[in-house]
Amino acid sequence: MRIPPIFFCAIGAIMVVFGATRALVLGRRRESRELLEDTPARAKLRRNHLVFGVLHIVMGMFLILLTTGVIPSRPGP
Repeated sequence: MRIPPIFFCAIGAIMVVFGATRALVLGRRRESRELLEDTPARAKLRRNHLVFGVLHIVMGMFLILLTTGVIPSRPGP
């Protein structure tokens, strides 16, 4: 069974969009929405959201570039 390349491009685009959304919405501090003081646990949670959001962006871009042929894949045996 052969999976069409557009499938992998779509998965990569979804990863980029949701990674950017996660990093921008959950990964940054907004003082207007903070009702309580910033605790170390909340800072760690924000940092984790930011790191994993950026990781999803990088993985999605890699998948798109690999699928479109910008990054050559190794030939099989």
